[in-house]
Amino acid sequence: MTNLLFIGDIFASPGRTIVARYLRDIVAAEKIDLAIANVENAAGGFGITPQLADELFGFGLNVLTTGNHVWDKREIYDYFPRQPRLLRPANYVEELPGAGLIVVKARNGVECAVMNLQGRVYMPTIDCPFRKADSLLASIPESVKVRFVDFHAEVTSEKVTMGWYLDGRVSGVVGTHTHIPTADTRILPNGTAYQTDAGMTGPYHGVIGVDKEIILQRFLTQMPVRMEAARHGAELHSVIIEVDETTGKATAVRRFTVS
Repeated sequence: MTNLLFIGDIFASPGRTIVARYLRDIVAAEKIDLAIANVENAAGGFGITPQLADELFGFGLNVLTTGNHVWDKREIYDYFPRQPRLLRPANYVEELPGAGLIVVKARNGVECAVMNLQGRVYMPTIDCPFRKADSLLASIPESVKVRFVDFHAEVTSEKVTMGWYLDGRVSGVVGTHTHIPTADTRILPNGTAYQTDAGMTGPYHGVIGVDKEIILQRFLTQMPVRMEAARHGAELHSVIIEVDETTGKATAVRRFTVS
């Protein structure tokens, strides 16, 4: 069996700190073969920098995924060609730097495909994630059975639809972006592990990672505010998927939280 760990959106310093503190222990205790995390909020809640990406790899993460905030820090653009294990959503236009698919070898020697897609409902206008998923899957060698998808999307309906669309074709589909963990963790009928949103790894004494007083003022006044990360209540939210590497089907899935 191959054990995959997927950590939900790492948000600012509190998120990075809790990953640094606990990741190696989680990998050892849970016998994790491949550790993946969404990092689009790692830099103060908005984007990712080369320095922070290197730091997160140094903590023991194997693949980093992102979403709509991936472009917030311009210095990351030139980093993509140097580090293919940092992904951006594959359904952005091809001319942009980076890629949304990588095949890597897990700690147990099994080759695993990691894919990054982004939804379109209430999100930037980009290519169809469903058709892009088909294209990505067609490009993966048949011998690579373990296949994981981070679907970065706003609405639950789009995420659930992607789960059904890919059921039996990938080992797992886990959503990101809303920063709220969902309780629908399950294995779909054809063997794909699914959860609508992994939740955030960051400060929960705020509003989806941001200082709660700032957001309260925004709702009360409807005036623009400068977003600042909350500082307290850090929690790590993740999903662990056990995959039969001979078939690519998930045999177990569960939420894993540190608080």
